[in-house]
Amino acid sequence: MFATDRASQGMGMELLETGDGSALVRMTVTAAMINGHGTAHGGFIFALADTAFACACNSHGPVTVAAGADIAFTAPAREGDVLTASARERTRFGRSGIYDVTVLRGSAVIAEFRGRSRVIASRTDAASAGAGRGRAPS
Repeated sequence: MFATDRASQGMGMELLETGDGSALVRMTVTAAMINGHGTAHGGFIFALADTAFACACNSHGPVTVAAGADIAFTAPAREGDVLTASARERTRFGRSGIYDVTVLRGSAVIAEFRGRSRVIASRTDAASAGAGRGRAPS
């Protein structure tokens, strides 16, 4: 999935490792990521955490998307800072999952992110599910 993720790659993110329900992604804060306060815009930090979350929840194989996410910012990041986002699966149930991501600058916690995932049905599965119900699949 990361190999075709132009958005994350365009922000300079690098996938360092991925495992069963886990991922580690790195990004260096650039001048273009700095907000009016002179710190990294929270949207870029969120994007880093979201990318690690996406890599972790898609590590199982089926196409999985975010159903929701939230983030708590605990410290600022500045231009030149190298941030790493470490994602780990907390639980999976049915087609859903919960993942926690910690964003670090060295050993300092910058943000804590929680993502909720949902496995989506393929078009083939959706077509099969709609067959026999008297309606076309959407």
